[in-house]
Amino acid sequence: MSSEPNETPLLRLQRIMLSLRKECSWDSKQDFASIAPYAIEEAYELVDAIERGDMDDVRNELGDLLFQVIFHACMASEADLFNFDDIATTIADKMERRHPHIFGKHIFDKGAPDNRNNNHEWEDMKQAERAAKSQTGLLDDVPRPLPALTRAVKLQKRAARVGFDWADAAPIFAKLDEEIAELKAEMSATPD
Repeated sequence: MSSEPNETPLLRLQRIMLSLRKECSWDSKQDFASIAPYAIEEAYELVDAIERGDMDDVRNELGDLLFQVIFHACMASEADLFNFDDIATTIADKMERRHPHIFGKHIFDKGAPDNRNNNHEWEDMKQAERAAKSQTGLLDDVPRPLPALTRAVKLQKRAARVGFDWADAAPIFAKLDEEIAELKAEMSATPD
């Protein structure tokens, strides 16, 4: 299948996806849940190509990952939920919102931007986004399906941002004792 006149590669891919959804028995049967594992697999294959330094394979795997986005966008469009342009607009808006030091009003504590200020602002923005989704906790938006070790690292990094990080084990046990004492106090104060 070749490109139509004046057709961008992205439009060509979207056109191919529409044809697959209409004409391919396998593609036409898929839904969000059935192809979700492929998105994860493609992401891991991309990471593998990056770690191997194989830029030809990186290009191929990025294409496979893009195809997953196009596939999901096509299914969403069929269900009148959203489309590819909505996805692109959403991420563009998010990146501009999360980088006010580049795209908008930005006030730094002491003049020039630095990573410390950017990190604080990033966390403030993430907290506002969590609140808008009724996710009030620092850990609420850590995806549950992440591989266990990856999720544990992400949870630990989040906890470290609010003081749950120690150089050695002794203070950890002191903190655990403190938390257990608080739990016991709450349990004894709460009627059965």
